[in-house]
Amino acid sequence: MKTDPEAFIRANTSLMPPPHVPEISLNLASEAHELWLKTEEELEAIGLPPPFWAFAWAGGQGLARYILDHPDMVRGKRVLDFASGSGLVGIAAVMAGAREVLAADIDPWAKTAIRLNAEANHVALGFTGADLVGASVEADIVLAGDVFYDRSFAAALVPWFARLAAEGRLVLVGDPGRSYLPRDRLEFCAVYQVAVTRALEDSDVKKTTVWRFAPG
Repeated sequence: MKTDPEAFIRANTSLMPPPHVPEISLNLASEAHELWLKTEEELEAIGLPPPFWAFAWAGGQGLARYILDHPDMVRGKRVLDFASGSGLVGIAAVMAGAREVLAADIDPWAKTAIRLNAEANHVALGFTGADLVGASVEADIVLAGDVFYDRSFAAALVPWFARLAAEGRLVLVGDPGRSYLPRDRLEFCAVYQVAVTRALEDSDVKKTTVWRFAPG
């Protein structure tokens, strides 16, 4: 990496609670436009992929809130926090009593962000940078916040999630109405009004739903 991730994260974020999950503190970009709206050239110059880990996205906030409010969903279970980003959902799962939590994200910067956020909340998370889409997983529950924002990514996720659900795993999705959400495959669990950053979204509050993915 051209830039040391830990040094960069500490210099460009502040430890703060996401609006909908005040029990948890994360290293977040306090002014979204300063970091998120850098050009691709500026990001490439410092060796930084788009910093999804620097923001508490609505889907993740809703899913984390649901897990904290319904700890019986994860208590004593093995949990995979897929496309973890900041680690928010995985941290919530540990706090709710999960036996083991693995955060998965292909962004190498997320590994450092998740470690720092886990340390800030006095919890332990495992981490993998492997691309797990389509793979078998050693987990009882798969949690995925804000993953249906891209057509091709969604097309790959739907059959995988359906297979995992058919194998008896609980697959929970948090989503604020992204374009490629497969609504016909989902069962309603809960809905929240989540405060978000207008620099990243089209409003100050996003209606965010937690869904259970139905078996194929």
